[in-house]
Amino acid sequence: MDPAVLAWLHAQLGTTNTDDLTNRYNRLGAARAVAAEVLAERRAALLADPLRLVVDGVVTVDRTANLGGIERQLAQLQTILGPDEAAPGGDDAAHLDTATLVPPRRTR
Repeated sequence: MDPAVLAWLHAQLGTTNTDDLTNRYNRLGAARAVAAEVLAERRAALLADPLRLVVDGVVTVDRTANLGGIERQLAQLQTILGPDEAAPGGDDAAHLDTATLVPPRRTR
């Protein structure tokens, strides 16, 4: 895994163990698949515990917003390209655009 892929994964997932990300990347072969797997595990961990805990007059813990955020991030992950993917129908070749420069006409 190159540094650009690792940086993209850290940007998507936050602080995560680099060795774990590397092992997952070697197994799955795509950065987007790694991010989806990590986010799915985080979602499953949130669903395993109660999302809302209320002790009257003492404490309220509500993690439903965290679950919604992870689900939005998983949905967004389906629409973006990973750094190791090419655009659909495109090629990886560099393109050069040219334009003719014309001096401006000055009027008085």
